Amino acid sequence: MRKVLFFFLVGVLFVFRLFVVPQVFSDELDDINKKLTELQSALSASQKATAPLESQLNSLQKQLKGIEDRVAFVERDLAEKKKIIDQGYRDLEKNKNIFNKTVRDYYIKSYFLSPLLVFISQADAAQVTRIIIYQKRDADRDKDAITQIALKIVGLEERKAKLEEEEAKLAGIKEKLAQEKGEIEKVVKGAKDYQASLSSEIAKLSARQKEILGQRLAALNIPRSAATALAGCTDDRGKDPGFSPRIAFFTYGVPNRTGLNQYGADGRARAGQSVEQILEAYYTSYELKKDFSTDININVDGYGSYNIEEYVKRIYEMPSNFAMEALKAQAVAARSYALAYTNNGAGSICTTQSCQVFQPGPKGGAWEEAVNATRGWVMVQGGTPIKAWYSSTHGGYILSTSELPGWSATSWTKHATDTTSGAAGSFSELQSNAYDRESPWFYCDWGSRASYNKTAWLKTSEVADIVNVILLAKADSSIGEHIYQTDKPNPAGTDTWDESRVRQELQNRGITPFNNVSNVSIDVDFSGGRTTSVNVSGDAGSQSFSGDEFKNWFNLRAPANIQIVGPLYNTEKQ
Repeated sequence: MRKVLFFFLVGVLFVFRLFVVPQVFSDELDDINKKLTELQSALSASQKATAPLESQLNSLQKQLKGIEDRVAFVERDLAEKKKIIDQGYRDLEKNKNIFNKTVRDYYIKSYFLSPLLVFISQADAAQVTRIIIYQKRDADRDKDAITQIALKIVGLEERKAKLEEEEAKLAGIKEKLAQEKGEIEKVVKGAKDYQASLSSEIAKLSARQKEILGQRLAALNIPRSAATALAGCTDDRGKDPGFSPRIAFFTYGVPNRTGLNQYGADGRARAGQSVEQILEAYYTSYELKKDFSTDININVDGYGSYNIEEYVKRIYEMPSNFAMEALKAQAVAARSYALAYTNNGAGSICTTQSCQVFQPGPKGGAWEEAVNATRGWVMVQGGTPIKAWYSSTHGGYILSTSELPGWSATSWTKHATDTTSGAAGSFSELQSNAYDRESPWFYCDWGSRASYNKTAWLKTSEVADIVNVILLAKADSSIGEHIYQTDKPNPAGTDTWDESRVRQELQNRGITPFNNVSNVSIDVDFSGGRTTSVNVSGDAGSQSFSGDEFKNWFNLRAPANIQIVGPLYNTEKQ
């Protein structure tokens, strides 16, 4: 009897294996293991970097979060499967007595109620037939019940074994995940410490050095107004300085990229946007009040008092050939700025681009038409006009004031990418899609010198010298007064170390100096609109510097008035 039952259960198990496929997550777990391996490789590469970038680490953390989410999903599913299996065993326990009785009855019926015994014990053939049919039906029901219960037993055992296998694999993955997370957090901390040290190095610039940087930047006469006659900068990519190879640094836009982008507003207007849409693109959290008082007078330094509307007609900030909706947006911004700057006429306002460019005679033409069309339109917060800053060219990005050095946060300024898609992933996308791409100051190298065809191109040895200066300043902050630009008197009244002296000072400190730079590459945070690092390679190997660090020392050491003027810049080599 036991052998019969054994072979019967073996047969049931064979049928079950043929037709029943248990639900498993082995593929998912193997995929997670693969992702963890990829993450380990990426992490190792990041750890080997000279200067880990926070943007790279953020990417690793996002990958890690994705893996954690997938592990959590599998963990929840395994818990649910365990509940189902446990419930199956509880249900099976309830049916245990039924199963035992059914098997016993089936055995008895199969052994004692064979057709031969029935035939012998009955005289009537019809009665025999009926008894055999009833017996077969009864036995079939028992057989079906046994089969169903046996299938449950086999299924539960297989699912339990698979669950235990997956739980063991998951435990290993979670342990590995915890290790990876710890490693990433360690690298992130190291990167932040590194960045903090860079900030500390930048903060070590002396008051004199900061003053010099400010003076050099002011000497460029960077145009804030799109209507200015100032040349600003040029694009030297088509000019030959007379030497090669050559390297130059090109900045996107002008420094204070907050509020209205004048060339961007023109680009948006020509794309069909209205004045309201343009203002919404550059400011946030404001109300456009279209019936603000027009009885307020504005006190203008050196020119007396003007009614607010008459004052705005005398603002020379945007070319008259700009699209009408852009002119209207500028009129609203200029009106709001003047009211905010003077506290609704209580104070006075200057006449230069430090405030707003004002001339005593009305500008007339399309500008006056735009002023009249927006009469009484003012951007306010809580009924108070906002100081609606603007500049000629933002270089494809809008920054909140909190992102500008030395500025305080304001609730009406915003961070955004000023492109047709609202995003950018490369320099080529900016060049193609930025609304202010037609500006002459959108992408150019700032400054020049009398020689070398009046360009801002630098020799590879000059770039090497700037790199050496940064290395020396990082190694010894006490030598800062000796590493200003060599073509002007030393502002500290001491000696300025030339290229050979800087190289010698590095060697004295056990640092190999660069004689030439063969390549310069840039890493960029395209969501933030900022150069994050400058990577240099040459005859002394490779070095990486933060974008701000490189820009500051470049502006202190570069010859003539050649400078990097904004947070987003690129390099060109010819």
